[in-house]
Amino acid sequence: MHDPIELEIDVTSAVSLGITAHTAATVFLPAVEDLADPPVVCFAFPGGGYCRRYFSFDMPDSSGGGQAGWHVRRGWIFVACDHLGFGDATVPEGNVLDYDNVALGNRATVDAVMDLIESGSLLDGYPAVQGATKLGIGQSMGGCFTIVLQGQHGVFDGIGSLGFSGIHTVVPSRPGTPPAVWPWIPRGSDLDHPKILNQAALAASAGPTLEGQESIADTAAAGEHPFAWAFHFDDVPSEIVALDMAASSGVQQGSLPPWRSATTPSCGMYMVAPGTVAIEAAAVTVPVLTAVGERDVVPDPWMEPKAFKSSRDVTVFVCPRMGHMHNFASTRRRFWARIHTWGTGVASLEALPAG
Repeated sequence: MHDPIELEIDVTSAVSLGITAHTAATVFLPAVEDLADPPVVCFAFPGGGYCRRYFSFDMPDSSGGGQAGWHVRRGWIFVACDHLGFGDATVPEGNVLDYDNVALGNRATVDAVMDLIESGSLLDGYPAVQGATKLGIGQSMGGCFTIVLQGQHGVFDGIGSLGFSGIHTVVPSRPGTPPAVWPWIPRGSDLDHPKILNQAALAASAGPTLEGQESIADTAAAGEHPFAWAFHFDDVPSEIVALDMAASSGVQQGSLPPWRSATTPSCGMYMVAPGTVAIEAAAVTVPVLTAVGERDVVPDPWMEPKAFKSSRDVTVFVCPRMGHMHNFASTRRRFWARIHTWGTGVASLEALPAG
């Protein structure tokens, strides 16, 4: 396994924001002799409040480069990406980012990285890798953006939506506590003056309304962080949960943990409205993996195939003893193994002759 390769990718012309813009990616390469046959390149996109290092950080009980290292040791090329508005990518001022221009930035990122991989220009002495199966996986908001990217631009041979619903994403509350209510904002609504369609439910809510960072911080200060039960299963080390949730509530002292992003674009508020990616999900024709934890933000995983109306190959996996933030769970390797066997299966099908 080679040292990770850090890339800054100019997406200025692709996204047309009127500013110079770039995304960031980290490429993890297996040793040449360990490359999968047929080859697989897996692009991974993080969720809101997280960065590409979510896919490569190590929990205290391991030291293998996280999910990225796990797949690379089994022959995949793995590319962890920061979308616009996240991590080390450009963070434009205001609310200019939306699903569409984030997708354009991610498309340009995939194209640029694949050009380097296929031409043999990525690393001196590393051969060109051609004919690879391209997979796109996204966790939480990253799953949202991956569905949009595939539905609009068709860049991957298979996609994995990890902890995001193509029907309606809902963050559950701890049993016995009032449910959180998210604002339902239609795509295209001006986020400076958003049109909220469930005002009555928000007004009647006995739990947190999660309308913004201030609401989240206030709820966390009054007791348990509103995401804690859904995001982290009971056996995740308490110090890790505290560190992660402190970053989420905006009360982090000192530097952020390596898996966190200081920024998340406001268009993430569209993400929790019913049917927010319905058209793109219905347009996806490639194989789909919808994979979630036992405790997650997908209310009924077994209904998810209905969102992907044009795909003939939809797989559902529910991982035990896992919350929404999959890579913190004690069962994370089981989750990674299922992604890997699914992706290897997609590559095997791609390698078959047509007909």
